[in-house]
This record gives sequence, C-alpha cells and structure tokens, in this order.
Amino acid sequence: MPSLNWIGKDAVVKHHKDVPFRLLEPVQSLSCAGDADNAADSGNLIVQGDNLLALKALLPRYAGQVKCIYIDPPYNTGNEGWVYNDNVNSPEIRRWLGEVVGKEGETLDRHDRWLCMMYPRLMLLKQFLREDGVMFISIDDHEVHHLRSIANEAVGLKFVGCIIWERKRKGSHLTKKLTKKTEYIIALSRKAGDVELIGEDVGEDEDFPLLKRTNGVKDLRIPCAYLGATKLKDGVYVPGDYGSGGTAVTLLKPATVANGRFTTDVFLRGPFVWTQDNLDKELASGGTCFLRTANFSLRAVKGTDGQGQKGLSSLLTKEIGTNEDASAELAEILGVELNSVFQYSKPANLIKTLVRAATFHDKDSLILDSFAGSGTTAHAVLKQNAEDGGNRRFILVEMDDGIARNVTAERVKRVARGYTNAKGDAVPGLGGGFQFCKLGKPLFDARGHISNEVRFAELARFVWFIETGMGLPASRASHKAADTASPLLGVHDRRAVYLLYNGILKDRSIDGGNVLTTPLLDLLPAHDGPRVVYGARCAIGADRLRALGITFKQLPYHLRVAP
Repeated sequence: MPSLNWIGKDAVVKHHKDVPFRLLEPVQSLSCAGDADNAADSGNLIVQGDNLLALKALLPRYAGQVKCIYIDPPYNTGNEGWVYNDNVNSPEIRRWLGEVVGKEGETLDRHDRWLCMMYPRLMLLKQFLREDGVMFISIDDHEVHHLRSIANEAVGLKFVGCIIWERKRKGSHLTKKLTKKTEYIIALSRKAGDVELIGEDVGEDEDFPLLKRTNGVKDLRIPCAYLGATKLKDGVYVPGDYGSGGTAVTLLKPATVANGRFTTDVFLRGPFVWTQDNLDKELASGGTCFLRTANFSLRAVKGTDGQGQKGLSSLLTKEIGTNEDASAELAEILGVELNSVFQYSKPANLIKTLVRAATFHDKDSLILDSFAGSGTTAHAVLKQNAEDGGNRRFILVEMDDGIARNVTAERVKRVARGYTNAKGDAVPGLGGGFQFCKLGKPLFDARGHISNEVRFAELARFVWFIETGMGLPASRASHKAADTASPLLGVHDRRAVYLLYNGILKDRSIDGGNVLTTPLLDLLPAHDGPRVVYGARCAIGADRLRALGITFKQLPYHLRVAP
C-alpha cells in the first residue's frame, strides 16, 4: 500500500510524546465570568500559547471527552507567514522548521515543513476525541491531498467525507485563469463506519419531486396521530399499490372518522417506514408529519430526535457566509475598520453549522479549536447554544499573545455580553463566559521531580490520565471539587485510583499524609475491588498489598506516559 513520506518524518513520529506537560495559569483580568459566579465555572477556556504545548497541557483534563474538533490550520499557500517552534532533536527538523515558509513557487521544503508541523498536533488532537467524536479541518488545494494521507495513514484517523464551502461568491474579473471560489472541510473520526452529521431541517416547503395530484387536492400539514390503523368507508380512500412492499392509499377527498385518524397499517416513503406505533411516538415527542395527500405519500417527518433532518452536505448557501462576510462580522463586533481585521477568517454560521451537525444529539458536549485565531468557534458555540438551549462548552488555543488578548478573548467577551455595532445599535449578548489561561511551567523539573508549584488538583488530573487515558471526570475536575479532602480520584473499570500528595488528608507530615501506612488505609474511601494508590512511599509489605488488592505506585517514578 502506498505511504506518505517526507523529510523529517522519522523525527516527528514520536515528537508529541516528548512535549512536556505544563501547568495552566489563569489570568483573571482577561477572563469573563458571564452568567457564572466564577469564570472557571463557565466550562469554557481560552489558552494562549503554542498549540502543541497547550494541547499537551490540556490532555490530562480533556482526553477522550471532546465531541467536536474544528481547526483552521495554515493552508501553506506560500503567501503566509506562520511560525510554530517545534524544537525537535533532528538536523532535518531544525533545518525545515527553522526556515521561513517560501513565498515563491511550489518548493518541496514548504510541504515537508507543513507536514512536520501538522503531524504531532494531529496525534494529540486524536487523543481528545470521544469514540463518537468528529474532527473538521478547513483546507484548500495546496495541502488537501497531504492532509488526507497524513490523517489516515500516519495518524490513524478515519476519513468521513469532504464538505465543500463557498468562500467567495464572485471570481476575479482581472484573470482568465481557473477561478477558485470554494474550499474544503475534511471530516475525520476515530473509528470506521457511518458518522451521523445532521444538516438542515426538512421543511414543509422542501423541494421533493411532485407526485400527480388527484381532483385538485392540496398538500395538508397534519399531526402524526392522524395516520392511523382504522379503515375508512369505501369512497373515501381507494387502496393502491405503492411498491417496494409497502401499502398506500389515494386520498380522493379530505375525511376523518370518529376517532379522528386516517388509515394505513404500514407506510413506506423513501427511507421512512412508519407503523402507527412509530408515528404515535413521534407525535408524543413533538413531531409533525407533512403529508402529500394526492397519493397519500409521507413527505417528511420532523421530530425531536433527528427525524426530518438531512445529513450534512455541501455548504454553498448564502446563509453560511463567505470570507468577506466573516471579515465584516469581525470588524463590526470589534468596532474597527474592515481592512484592519483578518481577511481569511471563517464566518460564525459556517462553524455553527458544523457544531450543530456533530452535536445535534448532545447539546452538553465539548468543542475544541487549537488554531483559534479570531475566536469564531467560540462565537459559533455560544450562538448555537442560544438557538437551541444547549450547554456546549468550548476550548480555544491561540499562539499569538496579542491576538489572543485583543481579538480572540475580546470578541468572545463582546458576543457573550453584548456590544454596540457600527450603526449604534445595541446587539444583545448570547450569554456565557470563559476562563483565560497562559501556559505555565512544566509539571516536572529538569530532574524529573514534580515541580514545587504543582497543586493536588493539577497532579490529580495527570495521575488519572496516566491510569485511564482519559480526562478526570467533570464532577471531580471542577475547580471547587478538585481540592476537596479526598484522595479518591475516581473508579475506572472497577479499579479505584487514589492519590496521596500535598497533605490531601489534612496531615502535612510526610508519614501522615503522603506515605501509604496501615493507619492511613482506614482513612481511604472504601472500594470493593482493586485499588491503585499513588504516593511518596509505601510502608506496607508487598504480600499484604496483594492480599488487599492494592497496587502501589511511587511518585514521581511511576508517572510515565505509555509509549
């Protein structure tokens, strides 16, 4: 099978493992509490720092918990200036990553450098995805072929599909060359198979092929319960063969019976096979049936669980927006001149459509964007929540300090709280808030010891990640719960995980708080099953530990990420 190769590939294959875990330092002055008592309570996060370092810092918190990832990485057109400081111990990587991206011509080194930048980031992003999660990546012709190859062959993500987005409505009048008005959004997932991505609603006016009408009868909009199992008298319905094993009838004139139900035992229309039970359930959950009465064909069912929704396809409609729309949108929010904002940002409606598609059935999910730029993804999440009452949360990472402070955070703050547009009109806020953080010091010092600045809550996230490969459960990971006086972090696959660190048992003496002793066993929350205990030292013999079903792991020596 063909494989993708490039200069520096061997050096970056394991580079994501060598990136140190770092602490996150909240910056209150740049945070926005929103409706919450504390900015951290919002569940939303904006991190300023190199996204490779930031992703590694976020991994112990959010591994395996993100439903939707959207990234808009550099397209590598040759006209960009982007710098990602990956200090990899390789002459080739230092050479390729140390050069400025060429602006002239399709040089091979530019593609090598882009691949070296993307590979470790995709490897980390994959670890954030839930099993049912989806990753969307915006890209154009310059690297779309490399992106698909590296995502599938090297990183192991499965290709779901390619969505076309109309980035501009008109081509240039000054060229006779091929005009490119569209870009791509590649959809990827962790596992093979169908991935549900919900598109727009199927409405009453949907352009289905028209069937022949009888006696001038028009389409009717009726609730599902009117499609029933009661047979009407002759002269009202004439039985007819609808094909494909289904039975249908032709409506000659509108009619009802005593119980107010129309008739059919099983009705088939396209992908819909409806029995009366199914229809009654749809009605009970708020569903509506659109009926084409001329041939009694079920036009669409719009329910509360995704019925009557199309799958996501191309994004070519005017409502989605273009690059020009996105720039105008950003300039209005920030109250600045149009020519002073990003010219290639994405419109909020584009990202909102993707977020809705991936989280239609999970409105309390996490969305991650590690190339945050102007903060469109956060805007889109807040906008979608406002529309459907969801509680989705976002995590953004922006490398540039000035952009993170003055554009990303400022935009999200304004759309959350409300702002005044260029016409002087007040635009109401969407609600929500966020905590702003900067990258702090590494979790471990140069000798491999736990840094003195590490608190129990921070080490607890890391220990849980080492043991489970997942982020710490939200009930324990919140800033209020993480420092409570319990060494029990949680239970995973019937195995309880404990951490003895920093006097969590209110006894700051070494022997009383961080060392596993016989008296201390009685202080540990009970668990009927195997237990794993992390601590500075163990004063209990190996035979007794085995008898008690306890595995002891010494800090910091057992805090190693599996290769």
